Amino acid sequence: MLTTDPSVVSSIELPDAVLDYRAGWVDGDTADAWQQELLRATPWTQPEIRIYGRRVAVPRLVAWYGDAEAGYRYSGLRHEPLAWTPLLQDILQRLQNETGRRFNGVLLNLYRDGRDAMGWHSDDEVELGRNPVVASLSLGTERRFDLRRKGSGRIQHSLLLGHGSLLVMSGATQHHWQHQIARTSKVSQPRLNLTFRLIRPGTNA
Repeated sequence: MLTTDPSVVSSIELPDAVLDYRAGWVDGDTADAWQQELLRATPWTQPEIRIYGRRVAVPRLVAWYGDAEAGYRYSGLRHEPLAWTPLLQDILQRLQNETGRRFNGVLLNLYRDGRDAMGWHSDDEVELGRNPVVASLSLGTERRFDLRRKGSGRIQHSLLLGHGSLLVMSGATQHHWQHQIARTSKVSQPRLNLTFRLIRPGTNA
């Protein structure tokens, strides 16, 4: 099932998951301004990860920002946070006010075109706690977000993440589901994704 035109706030009905999608969480002009500033000012990196004994560059650019104690380990890499910028602090405050959730870090992913991607995974690192809340803000060109049940090889739900949209995953979602942004030859423009998380100091490996 592909959701192409959800309502402003749309709950996505999947078993053992809590997913809320807000199309147009920010207006187009604001989303444009945020995207331009973040593309210009972010010190992007392209880390390497080890896969089957080989080191390969991740197929996207990344940056991790957060509170001083919000170090984050994923894909076998430890990321120390950059200090919040005024813009990211403003976005964080708005997000917390409107969702009622607290976050202390944000991972920025830059998909430069359709060749950049994110493989199947769950956001279930131990430092995110038992039932993580992940709030994902999309800026730029629309990309398809796929979900599959853990243990399944079949895509069971997809939605298009539009410019200025917000997807919030919570509850037991990360225990039971994986998600991806697949490669596509249909996209030639960049997409910027900001995923806000709550890192729980003291649980970091």
